[in-house]
Amino acid sequence: MPRAAVIGEAVRTGGFALAGAVVITAEDAGQARTAWDSLPSDVAVLVLTASAVTWLGDVLPSRPELLIAVMGA
Repeated sequence: MPRAAVIGEAVRTGGFALAGAVVITAEDAGQARTAWDSLPSDVAVLVLTASAVTWLGDVLPSRPELLIAVMGA
């Protein structure tokens, strides 16, 4: 069954674990890239913080099968 995942700063992403999402904390570009590289293959929906989008903008097109949502400010 496909899962949802969240990448971004801990203060913005922690609550998503309560809903069953895979939460991968990233506080900077390096951690975001590591989170991206460790993203499980069964993830279908990815929620990103605004910072995570900035950090991962160049690699997001490499997984076109993902439905990507960006958190508002």
